[in-house]
Amino acid sequence: QLQAFGGGLVPAGGSLRLSCVASGCSFSTYTMAWFRQAPGKEREFVGALSRIGGITSYADSAEGRFTISRDNVKNTVHLQMSSLKSEDTAVYYCGARKAFSTTNPIIPEGYDYWGQGTQVTVSS
Repeated sequence: QLQAFGGGLVPAGGSLRLSCVASGCSFSTYTMAWFRQAPGKEREFVGALSRIGGITSYADSAEGRFTISRDNVKNTVHLQMSSLKSEDTAVYYCGARKAFSTTNPIIPEGYDYWGQGTQVTVSS
């Protein structure tokens, strides 16, 4: 089970940190990712972090502004967002991907478990 929190209303240019806590699973064996979904749009990849945190990947829109980190002791993954823009407004979801999965890691279908989402609204 994944539970995401930390969303809110933030002015453009501001920062926000999202967190996602996992329970009932071997957290350290999963690749963790963040996706987002704006109204009327499909869920899109934001970034992902490998099981032990050694490898990260980001969408172009997130590169240089967002940072994913994880704490395998606390079973938590974070998304630190800075220099936020109005186009970052969306519901943000954390996803977990089983080890050795061969599915595409930058599409929602590549993930096995999802959190409930947390709303991020950036005011311009």
